[in-house]
Amino acid sequence: MALDAIAFGLRRVGRGTLNAITRLGFASRFFVAVLLNSPAAFRRIQLTLREIYFAGALSLVIILVSGLFVGMVLALQGYEVLNRYGADESLGIMVALSLVRELGPVITALLFAGRAGTALTAEIGLMKAGEQLAAMEMMAVDPVQRVLAPRFWGGVVAMPLLAAIFSAVGIVGGWIVGVPLIGLDGGGFWSQMQSGVDVFKDVGNGMVKSCAFGFTVTFVALLQGYACQPTPEGVARATTRTVVLASLAVLALDFVLTAMMFSV
Repeated sequence: MALDAIAFGLRRVGRGTLNAITRLGFASRFFVAVLLNSPAAFRRIQLTLREIYFAGALSLVIILVSGLFVGMVLALQGYEVLNRYGADESLGIMVALSLVRELGPVITALLFAGRAGTALTAEIGLMKAGEQLAAMEMMAVDPVQRVLAPRFWGGVVAMPLLAAIFSAVGIVGGWIVGVPLIGLDGGGFWSQMQSGVDVFKDVGNGMVKSCAFGFTVTFVALLQGYACQPTPEGVARATTRTVVLASLAVLALDFVLTAMMFSV
C-alpha cells in the first residue's frame, strides 16, 4: 500500500510537471509568434490605432475618476503623517513621488487588467468559440497578424498613456485637498514637487514600469483568450484567469523593477 501511494504521488507530480512545461512551451511559442508578426500590426496601422482607442480611450473614465480620488486620499493620509513632524510643505513631493513611482503605474495596470484585459480575453475567446479564427485560417489569413498583433501593440501603447494621465490627475487631486481644503501654500506645494521630482529617475522609471505592465497584462489577456476552451464556460474561466494572473504578474514584476531601479 505504501509503495502504491508513493507511485501515485509520483505520477501526479510528473503529470503536473509535464502539464506546466507544456503550458510554458505554448506560451513561449505564442509570444514568439506575436513578436514575429508585429510588423504586420504597423503595416495595418488603422487596426492598431483602433485597438489603442479601444484599450485606452474607452478606459479613460475609470482612470480619471480613480486617479482623482487616489490622489485626494493620498494627500489626506500624507498630511496626517507629515503634520506630526512639521513637514506639511512636503505634501506635494510626497504625493507626486508616490504616484509617478509606484501608485500610478501599478493601479493603472490593475484597472487596465480589469477593464481592457478582460475585454480582450472575452473577445478573442468568443472569436475562437465562434470559429472565426479557424475561418480566417481557412481563407489563408493569419489570425496572429490580423487579430492578435494589433491588439497586443494597442495595449502596450495605451498603458503608459493611461498611467501618465492617472498620475497627473492624482497630483491635481492632491492639490485640491492640500491647498483649497487644508490651506497649505500653493507655491510651496508646487515648488517642493518641482525641486524633488527627477524627470529621468522618477518619471522615467515610472514610465518604464508602465510599459512593462502594459506588455505583461496585454500578453496574458491575449494568451488566455487564445488558449481557452471554445465554450461559454471556457471563455468565462479564461476571463477570470486573466484578472488573477495579470494582477499577480503586475505585483511581482513591480517588486522586481522597484528593486532594480530604486535600490541603493
